[in-house]
Amino acid sequence: MTENTASGARLDGAAQGQQAQQEFGLQKIYTKDISFEAPNTPEVFLGEWKPETNVQLNTQSRALKDPGVYEVELTLTVTTQSQGKTAYLVEVKQSGIFLLRGIPEDQQGPLLSAYCPNILFPFAREAVSDLVTRGGFPQLLLAPVNFDALYAQRLRERQAARGDGDDRATPAN
Repeated sequence: MTENTASGARLDGAAQGQQAQQEFGLQKIYTKDISFEAPNTPEVFLGEWKPETNVQLNTQSRALKDPGVYEVELTLTVTTQSQGKTAYLVEVKQSGIFLLRGIPEDQQGPLLSAYCPNILFPFAREAVSDLVTRGGFPQLLLAPVNFDALYAQRLRERQAARGDGDDRATPAN
């Protein structure tokens, strides 16, 4: 027995059974928290604009009460200083609810810590840019982030801290 999929590929019965067992889906994207501070205005607008920007990001995930349903939260904190004074501080917590059913645990870590944040990042980046512009500052366009590389680096650091060669993926915390 074969069946057409959304991509037009045909699956045999075994592939259909495996596909039915694994399910990944995005249920909701939302902004959980937004903060914008410009503590040195209007003085910062009166001097020469020499921005130095620091971007920090953090991801975490947690299982919700429904089995296989997770909240993933991406936090972006952007601090820009000009001539030694803080021009603005922006923090955006962009979240999403994701469905991961039938996915082996060793594959959940990369999904929750890299793939889901990749989905959330453009929304958080847009919110940061909008807040900075509304604050009267020049537009800020954050560079894309390679969450896969960050996840791999975090795994290597955890393995080094444990002192073992265990390469099993663990979900984000």
